[in-house]
Amino acid sequence: MYSFKNDYSEGAHPEILNAIVTTNFEQCDGYGKDTYSSKAAEILKQKIKCDNIDIHFLVGGTQTNLTSISAFLRPYEAAISANTGHINTHETGAIEATGHKVISVDVHDGKLTTNHVQSVLDSHTDEHMVKPKLVYISNPTEIGTIYKKEELEALSVFCKEKNLLLFVDGARLGSALTSIENDLDLSDLGRLTDAFYIGGTKNGALFGEALVICNDLLKDDFRFHIKQKGALLAKGRLLGIQFLELFKKDLFFYLANHANDMAYRLDEGIRSLDYSFLIDSPTNQLFPIFPNKIINELSQKYSFMVWAKIDEDHSAIRLVTSWATRQDAVTAFIEDLQSLTTHEIQTLTI
Repeated sequence: MYSFKNDYSEGAHPEILNAIVTTNFEQCDGYGKDTYSSKAAEILKQKIKCDNIDIHFLVGGTQTNLTSISAFLRPYEAAISANTGHINTHETGAIEATGHKVISVDVHDGKLTTNHVQSVLDSHTDEHMVKPKLVYISNPTEIGTIYKKEELEALSVFCKEKNLLLFVDGARLGSALTSIENDLDLSDLGRLTDAFYIGGTKNGALFGEALVICNDLLKDDFRFHIKQKGALLAKGRLLGIQFLELFKKDLFFYLANHANDMAYRLDEGIRSLDYSFLIDSPTNQLFPIFPNKIINELSQKYSFMVWAKIDEDHSAIRLVTSWATRQDAVTAFIEDLQSLTTHEIQTLTI
């Protein structure tokens, strides 16, 4: 059984593991005050091309989202999210549990536009409703699409005009930045957002996300929020070491590019067999539509998520490639799909 179910099935890249082992007996200050975390933060500032940012290392994506968003909002303020947004669908109401409503907007491609945000502002007009304050987007989105520079710039300008905060969930940011359709880099995120995070968990780290706070008004006392939410890791060195390894020689981008390349190979093979997709994704998540019979057969050898029912006989599945996905596994999947497709066609012909 080979898994295309997610991009965190494997452990961590060997260079990261080696760095942890090599430094294992060093005595370091705790709670992110160690030299490795400081060095990692400095390298990230260089990559983002901005010194006036605060960087905090947290363990996971949901933890980063709930800690950040709850810290940035006043008690009566709310976050705006696409209906597919992670904080709206896959975080067990974590944001709401901190006392902040998530206002969801139906979108067709996973992406929020200024029109979507304006529609929320138009319907939340006074103190009898929560006040929309933070615009939450993911890049890439939960369905693999990405924001282009023009789109992010439009949202950034709009948010500033409307006195809204723009927050980017970057759990799979590496995949977005190395996509063949991408025209953004880390420095664009630094100048266009109020805060964003760089995901390590889904890109070769054992665990960890790097939160980047760009807006000076959001920086004060943030470590108090981290501690109160149980997110201040005593052995913070483990986060710092990982991000130092990911960025000192651009391993982060190399691993993300590999995940995308494996996805492109899957995409090409699936399209060559005349299958369609629920949505076109230029990143490491694919959503092909197959007959249910073929899905059942594939599930005997491969692990994946059945994403959506299309009709009585067809469903869309999600295939996710990772930094460690093997090319021979991709080739085997395509060959098995081709064999099953040929058999299905022959059966229908008979």
